[in-house]
Amino acid sequence: MTKMTVGFIGLGIMGRPMALNLHKAGHALFVHGRRPESMAPLAHAGCTACASAAEAAAQADVTIIMVSDTADVEQVIFGAGGVTHGAKLGSVVVDMSTISPTATRHFAKELSARGIEMLDAPVSGGDVGAINATLSIMVGGKPAVFERVQPLFAAMGKNIVHIGDNGAGQVAKACNQIVVAVTIEAVAEALTFARKSGVDAAKVRDALLGGFAASRILEVHGKRMLDNNYQPGFKTKLHQKDMNIVLQTAKDLGLALPAAALVMQHMNALMGIGDGELDSAAVMKIIEHMSGVER
Repeated sequence: MTKMTVGFIGLGIMGRPMALNLHKAGHALFVHGRRPESMAPLAHAGCTACASAAEAAAQADVTIIMVSDTADVEQVIFGAGGVTHGAKLGSVVVDMSTISPTATRHFAKELSARGIEMLDAPVSGGDVGAINATLSIMVGGKPAVFERVQPLFAAMGKNIVHIGDNGAGQVAKACNQIVVAVTIEAVAEALTFARKSGVDAAKVRDALLGGFAASRILEVHGKRMLDNNYQPGFKTKLHQKDMNIVLQTAKDLGLALPAAALVMQHMNALMGIGDGELDSAAVMKIIEHMSGVER
């Protein structure tokens, strides 16, 4: 397998294990994080810590970005000390964050004008998938650029799908977040329905897992709900951010997403009571509160 020189920007709960997996696969990594301490585990493993995104990108054939939001990606790429101040002509920027599809298309156009390729490649699978290199990776961009970067994706994930042109990966991730959010809502309502009816909700979940209603959400988040244990996982504040992208894009498209909008309101309520750091399965708390269910 061809070994590559990779810049990696963003070393949080997802980025750090993803970068480590690239390093384990034999790729040379130049890393940068906003907090110096976030770079320490990578430097200890043998990666090169860099003072800026520009410095990391200057060494790289491919620069990967894994940060929180659209504004963060824009700053990392175009801001002071950003990727464009160091990236080589013909290199590739791969944004693996979850951000606006519209902004992604704009960023790709701006990078192209500078002689730099771009792929959007958001992921699903959470920190466990990042650690185990089993992420689902949804990719938008030119097919030839996708093929060029494929060995890097293979070191981080298992289900890797080229969706279409720039922005298509972000559209696919938005679709993922709609399904996850609405299914969390459905599971929360079903288990609350069981409990309010005087039936053992754990046994209801066991029964549903053997039928057509079975899902990873019912399996994993249903257990969280039964145990009243909402340690993340995937934080509510991040899922809310993703759903805001979904609904803003839907507004731009003139698209009705009533179920997604409802779940967004419940996530807003979680944020309002100070539970943004909990896993988004904590939507259950809002359903319980509205239903008069106490635990």
